[in-house]
Amino acid sequence: MTMVRANGITLHTQRLDPPGPAVDGRTGPTPTAVLIHGMASDTMASWYFTLAEPLSRAGFPTVLYDLRGHGRSERPATGYALDDFVDDLAALLAALDVTGPLLLLGNSFGGTIAFGYAARHPERVAGIVTVESAPPVPEWMRRVRERLARVADRLPRAGAVTEIGARRGRVAAQRAAETHRMLTDTSLAQELPASPLPTAGALAAIDCPVLCLYGGDSAVVELAPTVRGLLPQTRVVVLPDQRHTVLIDRPEEVRRQVFAWLAEDCSLDVAQPTTA
Repeated sequence: MTMVRANGITLHTQRLDPPGPAVDGRTGPTPTAVLIHGMASDTMASWYFTLAEPLSRAGFPTVLYDLRGHGRSERPATGYALDDFVDDLAALLAALDVTGPLLLLGNSFGGTIAFGYAARHPERVAGIVTVESAPPVPEWMRRVRERLARVADRLPRAGAVTEIGARRGRVAAQRAAETHRMLTDTSLAQELPASPLPTAGALAAIDCPVLCLYGGDSAVVELAPTVRGLLPQTRVVVLPDQRHTVLIDRPEEVRRQVFAWLAEDCSLDVAQPTTA
């Protein structure tokens, strides 16, 4: 793991080089897999312990990083609009000298960053995978605003973090406490919901294969028709009885769906991973 200076801040980054031959792309060079985690309580760890190593073992150069303000990355007081996160990604790829095609994978709001990047640079993106996410459309951003407002209201209350720990365990309590610090120390809750958004035309111009995974018991699945209407090439997969934490709760099924999509929709010569 390394610290990389990009877009004026320091980002905590990890690169995983394939241990064997690169993937046979059949239609072009092997894309670099870039894994983007979600907002507030998430870090690169959610991808590191689920899909990063299987992708690397399958032959994909793989990049993970902590978003600005998250994990071990620098936490500036301001600069939390969608464009800032897209700028960070573009600058990080330049700093790492990643110049070829990209396979962008995003969990929750990380998927929105992936769509935002692809709207700017459609020629760079060979495929997009999102888990419990949506493109930066007004309805999704409205939900983000409401979610951030609820969290910002709840966490400062006396006993809130302790209650989360009692219900969901020590790790959840630590993440809640860190989220509270982030929302206190930064303008994230104000800037992100007010972000300027790509036009519908720019989003609709994304023509690469897309896979969107949703939990059947999550409210985010309600946005699946919007995604399909905007990007009709999208493969939508709904995992029954799963909530927003599907990446962590069902990593084997997420991996199975991603590798099937890579082979079938992206024409990449990959096999299902044989180990977790």
